[in-house]
Amino acid sequence: MYSYCVVNMSKIPLHIRISERRKNKLQLYAASKDKTITALIEDWIDSLASEEIDKSLAVLKDSSIN
Repeated sequence: MYSYCVVNMSKIPLHIRISERRKNKLQLYAASKDKTITALIEDWIDSLASEEIDKSLAVLKDSSIN
């Protein structure tokens, strides 16, 4: 396993543990898209459906009140 750290200046670091195979696959994919791994992860996070996340947060908030 490799510990991979994704850091962008003025942002917080994100540490993940992935296999060497996945790390290599991610690096190759990022290079093929002419993007950084950070940019790929940020794009993926931005693509998450906000409406569904907001609903999940509301359910968690309601369950913590009871």
